[in-house]
Amino acid sequence: MPRSLTRLVAVFSVVAFCCIAASEDSFALDGVANVDPVHDRIAPSPRSPDGGSITRQPRAAGETQTRPALTLRVPAATPVAAISQDPRPTLDGDTFMNTMRAASRYRDIAEAGGWPTLPEGTVLKRGDKGPAVASLRTRLAAEGDLDAGTAAAEVFDGDVAAAVKRFQARHGLSESGAVRAKTLKALNVPAAARHRQLAASAQRLLLVGGKIPRGERYVVVNIPSAAVEAVEKGQVARRYVAVVGKPDRPSPEVETRISAVNLNPTWTVPVSLIRKDVIPHMRQDPAYLSKMKIRVIDGRGQEVDPSTIDWSTENAVNYTLRQDPGSANSLGRIRIDMPNRHAVYLHDTPKKRLFAEDARFHSSGCVRVADVLSFAEWLLRDTPGANGAWSVAELGTRIASEARHDIRLERPVPVAWVYLTGYATADGVVHFRDDVYGLDVPKTEPDAVAPDVTATSTIPSKRPVR
Repeated sequence: MPRSLTRLVAVFSVVAFCCIAASEDSFALDGVANVDPVHDRIAPSPRSPDGGSITRQPRAAGETQTRPALTLRVPAATPVAAISQDPRPTLDGDTFMNTMRAASRYRDIAEAGGWPTLPEGTVLKRGDKGPAVASLRTRLAAEGDLDAGTAAAEVFDGDVAAAVKRFQARHGLSESGAVRAKTLKALNVPAAARHRQLAASAQRLLLVGGKIPRGERYVVVNIPSAAVEAVEKGQVARRYVAVVGKPDRPSPEVETRISAVNLNPTWTVPVSLIRKDVIPHMRQDPAYLSKMKIRVIDGRGQEVDPSTIDWSTENAVNYTLRQDPGSANSLGRIRIDMPNRHAVYLHDTPKKRLFAEDARFHSSGCVRVADVLSFAEWLLRDTPGANGAWSVAELGTRIASEARHDIRLERPVPVAWVYLTGYATADGVVHFRDDVYGLDVPKTEPDAVAPDVTATSTIPSKRPVR
């Protein structure tokens, strides 16, 4: 490894990743149930303060009822936020070295004085002229989004609009080609901060080491991007909008394999939620469990009448509380099983409105996936069904039966959840996302404890990657 790259690895310490407890799942009530897995608190779901550009995520062909007796009500297409359509995956076998090289480049930019900032409140669009446009040109040229030979001009022309779109695409922003609040904020992040993001992300990748998913098919969740990538033959075959963990309940970095798709899953309420949410709700409303379709089971597997439990105490934690399958279930209609010590997974959700937001950090650790039927179909491509290959229509029919059905993948699919706020793809393009969890800033408190390496390590694969 070149000396400059070696120095980068040495300089940046391992960033401690705050992992959620295995059973800490929380859901929030909104009308009937705004539920999310990995639960610990009932509260209104937060909204993005400035919304976001919205597109309609299409339904896969054939998603209609096929049996009159089993009708799955299919809602209108779910509104989702616009996300990158770049076919290059966020993570592959070369991401670490590409990101290290980018970190070295950005360090050089920072040491050379960085780039100019634009005044607060600046709004620029095609056709504008003046010194602010010249500053914007210089800023865009600093990272290669605009030809440096045109940086001195003061006209916002088509070349500048195209450069702004390239910048926006690299930062996960709506590609409007105009400079407004979110783009201005990203433009004004110092070069030194961008270098820190790249170096810290490379450090986290170093922990993954040789366990980066490889092979024909794998799944990547980049937590800061709030997106799920289904990668096939080195390209993103499908990319899905996702909702990931909020800052106080972050999604952990995980490397494992997707082993099964669970249709109409039940959800077992963790002890933390029984204590913090269910008991207080039952004290207020004795019909709460009935409304939420949650059953109480004793140690012998027998159902218990909730009215026989003393809710003024915490005796309820000695029982198993299980939510029935259905449209209001915390996990929605589909759970993607991926065994790991954090007990997190990918899943559907009964409340899909958060998929339309730009800032999708609302869960308590697990990852909700928009258009999860399409994702499940992709995962099951190599797994034969009763009527041949699994399709969205066949999955919908099974779901409409309301019965629990577990489909084990014929060939488990590698999956990695990573936290990359800065990374470079094979074409040399450098991408950035907001450091929502604050992991890029070195911890300098005098009483800071050493990172718990085991808490941030990946799960060893039990089977070789095919």
